[in-house]
Amino acid sequence: MKIYEDDLAPSCRRVRIFMAEKGIDVSGSKVGILQGENLEQEFLSINPYGLLPVLELDDGTRICESVAICRYIEALHPNPPLMGTTALEQAFVDMYDRRSDFDGILAVAEFFRNAIEPLAGRVVPGVRGTEQIPALIERGRQRTLIFFRHMERRLADRDYLATDRFTNADITAMCAVDWAEFAGLDIPADCPSVQRWYGQINTRPSAQAWPGMKVLAARG
Repeated sequence: MKIYEDDLAPSCRRVRIFMAEKGIDVSGSKVGILQGENLEQEFLSINPYGLLPVLELDDGTRICESVAICRYIEALHPNPPLMGTTALEQAFVDMYDRRSDFDGILAVAEFFRNAIEPLAGRVVPGVRGTEQIPALIERGRQRTLIFFRHMERRLADRDYLATDRFTNADITAMCAVDWAEFAGLDIPADCPSVQRWYGQINTRPSAQAWPGMKVLAARG
């Protein structure tokens, strides 16, 4: 197997951490998003949507979208279980994974993609000719704060988001928080439970093996 990825993309980090928790490593092929390499014809022939990551199997079959890739890996390697073992656990993992994706990662994306110069003219992922809207910078900031406060309520009396152990929901939320901090949207002081949770899971070997955007940026 091979994975097309960009180290700075939270969706790619999600998949790498998921694989690391399973004890799996596959070769990677770098595709620079900020450089626009995901919109060149060479990559569009691999994924016409221009999005990362893409998992390519040995027979040439390609799986796009981080959740789809993780579900495929979970089916092949069910232990340790990261998507729940009972119907209720699976529902809760999916529920908090989607909330972390839509309310967290997409909120930060609204802030980040409308703010930085390298993405001018392609603010919608995988599409050229889409312009930045300055007003969405502030809305993205507000949405991210709302996400933090929802997480604070959920984590006030528990160690993990979805179940009583680490799951894919925690991976997605961790990547959302990591991206937020890279973008300058730090965890608010009035969210101590989020700070505790993030400090705990971001030190897991899988997270350290595939560090977040702030660490990669500091390394230059």
